[in-house]
Amino acid sequence: MTTQPNSYDTDLDLDDTGAEVDVDLDDELDEDDDAGRIDGVDGFGGGSGPGRDERDAPGIEGLELEERQALRRVVGMSTELADISEVEYRKLLLERVVLVGVWTEGSMEDAENSLAELKLLAETAGSEVLDGVIQRRKKPDPATFIGSGKVADLRNLVASLGADTVIADGELAPAQLRNLEDKLKVKVVDRTALILDIFAQHAKSKEGKAQVELAQLQYMKQRLRGWGGNLSRQAGGRVGAAGGGIGGRGPGETKIETDRRRINTKIAKLRKELSALKGTRTTMRQERRRNSIPSVAIAGYTNAGKSSLLNSITGAGVLVEDALFATLDPTTRRTTTADGRVYTFTDTVGFVRHLPHDIVEAFRSTLEEVADADLLLHVVDGSHPDPMAQIAAVREVLAEIGAADVREIVVINKADAADLMALAPLQHRERNSILVSARTGEGIEELKRLVEANLPRPDVTVEALVPYERGDLVSRVHSEGTVDQLEHTGEGTLIHARVHADLAGELAPFEVTATH
Repeated sequence: MTTQPNSYDTDLDLDDTGAEVDVDLDDELDEDDDAGRIDGVDGFGGGSGPGRDERDAPGIEGLELEERQALRRVVGMSTELADISEVEYRKLLLERVVLVGVWTEGSMEDAENSLAELKLLAETAGSEVLDGVIQRRKKPDPATFIGSGKVADLRNLVASLGADTVIADGELAPAQLRNLEDKLKVKVVDRTALILDIFAQHAKSKEGKAQVELAQLQYMKQRLRGWGGNLSRQAGGRVGAAGGGIGGRGPGETKIETDRRRINTKIAKLRKELSALKGTRTTMRQERRRNSIPSVAIAGYTNAGKSSLLNSITGAGVLVEDALFATLDPTTRRTTTADGRVYTFTDTVGFVRHLPHDIVEAFRSTLEEVADADLLLHVVDGSHPDPMAQIAAVREVLAEIGAADVREIVVINKADAADLMALAPLQHRERNSILVSARTGEGIEELKRLVEANLPRPDVTVEALVPYERGDLVSRVHSEGTVDQLEHTGEGTLIHARVHADLAGELAPFEVTATH
């Protein structure tokens, strides 16, 4: 097969794939304008025949071995634009990438959903996605991720599209990264590096930037060997014969060892900084606990609408953007129940499938806000094609940070854009769930009532006659407890309420009766 780099004619509209591929005389090029597929190209059509859509296929069981193992084009991967001026602008600024995934388990729809999510991640990072392919394998190839034969097919595709980067839908080992770059002759990035890049762009606070840098360095330390020959060892005792001369003999310290030592020093410094910042966050949490202020944590999949929900409930004014990981830094806002009790809402970082372990470790102090919460609002994107998978991915991370036992309300957001019939199985499975729309306000008031009903209530019942000069105690009973009855008498305020143990102790001198 021969390939030729694609050229653009500014007087013509671009096709769906933005690609022009030369094939052998025996091959036939079939273009499906609606699906954006190319069949008949060796290695990508899978032998499925002209005009055949993979979605109409009876299933993987009905395919031949060669078809099951072939790279499969995923529909709708290209993000090239028809507007010429915008195309030219993006071609100057954006990396042109091809996505590649390995389908090892689940259905074809699951594999395509995963690659579609990778496309959104790539666009969030500022890339122009040209195409995406999937390879069906029992497990990723330990040397090249997709196998040596399919690497040749991928190299032809990259050359024909004029791509400069390949993004793998998985975490690549250092050897896989090096081998792919050697064979494809373009930059190769895995899913973990892509997510870290997005985090680096969106981190705003000092703590957030330090957490992202720590995760990047931990990732980089294991992959130094895959980043070129400048990290190779110095020559040994016979270096003089090669022109090294005096001072160049002996084993010395390799470049990779020097870089790894510098990275370890930087990691230690960042961990020290984060430890100090973690102390501040811990002190704030302890102060809320001391005052018995209940806390509600908002967690969920990225771009599910957590910040929009926080704004709808508390008017926090947090940045809202239709992008993955738009907000990384946690935001805590205080609000009150209908009966005057004070509690807090905390918006946390979003989760994603296969969230890098380095990110979870680096953001552990932030994610502890979820583990220490009294109630968890698990926000789910109701308009997503596979909300069940989103819930599973979030709960996997929650279990890792010790938040699996926190009382949970599943909030199915974006009701205005969702198919309510498709959400029926999810609502049936998640009994403690509610359907809302942060955009239109639908269900928000009902959600507030549900949150208030699930907040922990004070467990000590008191009846006290509080002197008028101690109005501060009456105010605290309103904000920290539940007032059942209040009466103003000539001697003071007679109050019957449920409060926490610390406040009950302060009311003890004025207590009329007490029941525990």
